[in-house]
Amino acid sequence: MTLKELANSIDLSLLRPDTKEEELCSIIETARHHPFAGICVPPIYTATAKNLLEETGIHVITVIGFPLGYQKPEVKLKEAEEALKDGACEVDMVLNISALKSRRLEAIREEIGGTVSLGQGLVVKVIIECCYLSQEEKLLSLRLIEECGAHFVKTSTGFAPQGATIEDARLLKEHTQWLKVKAAGGIKGLDEALRFLEAGADRIGTSSGLEILKEFEERYGDKRV
Repeated sequence: MTLKELANSIDLSLLRPDTKEEELCSIIETARHHPFAGICVPPIYTATAKNLLEETGIHVITVIGFPLGYQKPEVKLKEAEEALKDGACEVDMVLNISALKSRRLEAIREEIGGTVSLGQGLVVKVIIECCYLSQEEKLLSLRLIEECGAHFVKTSTGFAPQGATIEDARLLKEHTQWLKVKAAGGIKGLDEALRFLEAGADRIGTSSGLEILKEFEERYGDKRV
């Protein structure tokens, strides 16, 4: 893996609730000079991020039903429609965990399927918040996400008691037929990011993306590792 390939596997997350707009814009201005896969911002700043990232090739990402996922399917659909209107090309949507545990599976199908049906090239990542789920529930989530045609399963929001684990990244990768896996929540350093990629994660979500790239460059320069 090269520095560029590592950056291409990272979604830089800027979702801290006390982040000021000027701070967010400053970070995006710095990050736009690195080939991140995407930059994930709160919905209110999606259009701002779109303008700042114009012609960089970096995807604009925002969140849906964040961070608890309790919203009704039609509310999540409206959020996704607004995200598209503001220029997002990817959304990270929190699955309704309560509905899953209550086996209200049609509500799950409705919220995921409705968002996927918006089309327009929108990449849909479904956050299942692994720390709240049994293994059976994680695998049930995978089946529903695949059935509805989403593109990624994501381990965590980063706002729950526990974030991503290597075991969950490996479990999701081993049991999905074709979904990509995004590991997120508490991934702070280079070694940790590389371990998740080795375990099968296709994408890393982290607020420490710039620091991880700097660590790689200081340690390896332009070498492949």
